[in-house]
Formats: sequence, C-alpha cells, structure tokens
Amino acid sequence: MGSFGTTEIILVVAVLFLLFGASRLPQLAKSLGQSRKAFKEGMREAEEEERDKAQISSNTEAPQVVAMSDEALMEEMRRRQEAKQS
Repeated sequence: MGSFGTTEIILVVAVLFLLFGASRLPQLAKSLGQSRKAFKEGMREAEEEERDKAQISSNTEAPQVVAMSDEALMEEMRRRQEAKQS
C-alpha cells in the first residue's frame, strides 16, 4: 500500500464534507484528536506499569537458605513472636 496522493486526499475531504457538513468537521477532528491522545496516554501508562513490574521483580532477591541449627531457629522464632506482640 502506498501513500495517499493529492487526488485521494481531496476525494476523502469532499466525502467527509458531504457526510458531516462544514459545522461538524471541526468537532469531528477535535474528538478524533482527543481519542488519539487518550489512546497514547493509555499506552504510555501500560508501558510504565510493565517497566515498574520488571524493575520490582529484578530488585526482589530470592530468599537465602541459611543452615541454622534447630535451637537457633527456635530462638529466632521466639524473638520474632515477641517482637510482634510488643
């Protein structure tokens, strides 16, 4: 598909003029511009969300498994329980 030539553009404008009239064309162009702006804003927000999710997932480290004795593990559990209650 090639680009539109001058004749095609004039034909499209003439058909729009006949369908909508001179008073409605500026309103139509304005609403088309607002729709395009809203679509671009939505796409930008979606890209930002995706980038934020990727950044969060890359910053989150996997928990480290540490070899602890049962006594040390029990002591840590008691300490955390006391911290929650305080």
